Amino acid sequence: MHAIVIGSGVIGTTTAYYLNRLGYQVTVLDRQPHSGLETSFANAGQISPGYSAPWAGPGIPLKAIKWMLSEHSPLVVRPSRMDAAMFRFMVMMLRNCTTARYQVNKARMLRVAEYSRQAIDELRTETGIHYDERTRGTLQVFRTDAQVEGAKKDTDILDECQIPYEVLDLEGCLAAEPALKHVREKIRGGLRLPLDETGDCLMFTQNLAAICIANGVKFQYDTQIEALLSNNGQISGVKTDQGVLTADQYVMALGSYSPQLLKPIGIDIPVYPVKGYSITVPIVSPDAAPVSTVMDETYKVAITRLGDRVRVAGTAELTGYDLSLHEERRQTVRFVVSDLFPHAANLQEDNFWTGLRPMTPDGTPVLGQTPYANLFLNTGHGTLGWTMACGSGRLLADMMAGQKPSIDLEGLSMQRYRFANRVKTSA
Repeated sequence: MHAIVIGSGVIGTTTAYYLNRLGYQVTVLDRQPHSGLETSFANAGQISPGYSAPWAGPGIPLKAIKWMLSEHSPLVVRPSRMDAAMFRFMVMMLRNCTTARYQVNKARMLRVAEYSRQAIDELRTETGIHYDERTRGTLQVFRTDAQVEGAKKDTDILDECQIPYEVLDLEGCLAAEPALKHVREKIRGGLRLPLDETGDCLMFTQNLAAICIANGVKFQYDTQIEALLSNNGQISGVKTDQGVLTADQYVMALGSYSPQLLKPIGIDIPVYPVKGYSITVPIVSPDAAPVSTVMDETYKVAITRLGDRVRVAGTAELTGYDLSLHEERRQTVRFVVSDLFPHAANLQEDNFWTGLRPMTPDGTPVLGQTPYANLFLNTGHGTLGWTMACGSGRLLADMMAGQKPSIDLEGLSMQRYRFANRVKTSA
């Protein structure tokens, strides 16, 4: 059985690995010269099942207004770039900002993320892969009493999903992340997720691609993907600038760009690019740097230790497919790391980057089969692409091979969006 995987980010590469492990002949297509050079390139560096939560939740609309009026806002909307897809995404996200929808969506996300944590543990054992990995947990830092109180809605769901966590006071936060002692007056408490991990997603993706290649997977880089071709309810090929490529089955793993290829064949999923920024800076004082990942709840910025570097990532910017670097966003992520870890890194040597997260309005990725019997989706993971990558890839490979997936697939497919399928029966 031959499968073509469209996209060689962390999602496409893990999918290729698991398909190959099941005996598939696999070809991976990407426009870039190597794997992991788009959204996987400089993400937050977190593998955080316990922090898997939808952005749409109770109170978010009011918070969003307050954020946009602040100097270092976690949310930026550029109305000059407003299009129909952005408007629909925002309306659907607002509809998910209820307690009931938040609980359903978070439980779905946790189900995939926790399975993915188990899968990456097994993958490390199988392959011996390294990627500046650390297994020291994630600390969500609260600067206000209201944030401490608000964490209760998350811990209730963590309890329900049997995911370990620790509610910490100030001293508990300092025990977990000793370098925070320099700013103890700014911290009211925290939520620690001890099973969360960190590492360099680009290093992971490229090292896993090398393992795949050694096992016979073909990565066809520098290939522009132009269209999906269909006939009689099947995908008949992928049109590229290198010609039409064919296989028995196809996987769409192009992240934010997935809708651009799916919509012309009648599949309209609400995956929208939400732009994020990061800086990567050299550590100048190891004892003053974070041990693992610290998530600043106020500014929605993650600060992650990656070997001798610190990755600082955040901001949600709705601006379509624009990849320009805005200096004010750089100042926001610089501010957060200097505010919590003032002696850790040399900010004058930062590597400034931006990428497009493929978000869904309910936060849950879109996995599984489409109305075309041989086309499968693995997209829409938002900020949790690496967190969910191994689990999503393994689930999809099992599904494609006709094996029973290891977790319940309820609520993960495109069928949860009633409008998503406009495929004509004669297609």
